[in-house]
Amino acid sequence: MAVFRGKAAATGEAKVAGERSLLLGIGISAVGIGMYVPFSLVFFHHVTGLSLTLVGLVMTVTGLTGLAFMPLAGSAVDRFGAKKVNLALYGIRALGFALYPFASSLPAFAAVALVTALADRSFGVVQQSLIGEVARGAARDRLQASTRALQNAGMGAGALLVSGVLALWGTGGFTYTAWGNSLAFALAGLLVSRVRPVRDAAAGSAGRAPAGYRMVLRDRPFLGLTAANFLTALGYSALSVLFPLYLSTWLAAPDSLTGAAFTVNTVLCAGIGVLIAGRVRRSGARRTRSAALGALLFAAAFVGQIVLGTLRPGQTATLVALLAIVVVYTLGELVHSPSGGALSVSAAPEAVRGRYLATYQLSYSLASALAPSLFTALLAVDGRLPWAVLTVAALGAALALVRLEPHLPAGAVHAEAPAAAAAAGSGAAPERRPAPVAA
Repeated sequence: MAVFRGKAAATGEAKVAGERSLLLGIGISAVGIGMYVPFSLVFFHHVTGLSLTLVGLVMTVTGLTGLAFMPLAGSAVDRFGAKKVNLALYGIRALGFALYPFASSLPAFAAVALVTALADRSFGVVQQSLIGEVARGAARDRLQASTRALQNAGMGAGALLVSGVLALWGTGGFTYTAWGNSLAFALAGLLVSRVRPVRDAAAGSAGRAPAGYRMVLRDRPFLGLTAANFLTALGYSALSVLFPLYLSTWLAAPDSLTGAAFTVNTVLCAGIGVLIAGRVRRSGARRTRSAALGALLFAAAFVGQIVLGTLRPGQTATLVALLAIVVVYTLGELVHSPSGGALSVSAAPEAVRGRYLATYQLSYSLASALAPSLFTALLAVDGRLPWAVLTVAALGAALALVRLEPHLPAGAVHAEAPAAAAAAGSGAAPERRPAPVAA
């Protein structure tokens, strides 16, 4: 079903069918995530009654298993469509959190945690695929930015909400929080069910060509894009993993600065994320170059940390410098994330988009898994060393994105492809990318 109307269709700026429901569902599910992620170990300890050691072990094992499940989720998207798989994952998460208060034995908790972890780990792949399934052109960039802003706002609201619940009912409130999560995911699924996918005419007429991961592995430009994202993804882990350790060990700064930095980052992401992405989109910048600009801003923030760690000024100057660095870092995040996300979605052939994005999302997962050991090892040598490594990684990602630009599909590099813009001006139908041949 067509989702663009009139002149707006040519620019790709029109809203997609069911967009408000999609975004509202994402916001509500983010509230649910925010209600348990900041307290994960304690949350499950009180909900199930198991020891913290057992809970931690189960969460680690199920989390790693969830990573292995991501390629299967990509295949499911290609076979059944992103919307159907998205709804299934919402249903699994809703059921899982509804059952947590009853999973008081180790086998029961492990079973529920495993199924829920499979859905949680795969959700990013499916949601990215859904954006590609329901939006075209610049609308993908706008949805990427709106999604990130809502996720930050929702998670912040969820953390505040659960704090209020615990203040009223104590640790017994974790049980109500689990059921609140279940309700949030169920409601989000109902809202997302109203979204209507749209497919390219060429792909639609050709049907879904069967193709395996061999096709992805032969696509060197896309693998290069994934490798570049891995370098940038290490920077995304810096604020949550490296920043607190660096403050306490190298700068000997109060731990409260970590909370201040997270607050600044969250408020900026939720408050100006859509505005920044809109300015970038309306500038006509190529997605590769705006993503590279985001990586360069990351590098500037990391260099700032090196300078700060070398000078080590007084407490007031440190506070001002750290907050300024966090602002630059957050701007990098806001510029890179929508462009990088839309670039990966648009570079993936429609018939195998799920497999492509499962491969791409692994770059985030691998970076998250590697970051703690890498950062702590480098920090033990010198507090500035991990920031130097991150600077080199961010600069390498920016260079790779620019070098990959000629080798990626024009429709992926440009939010509005030059050929489509010319066709819009003449009234002719834009050229479509043909469906991929099966591997």
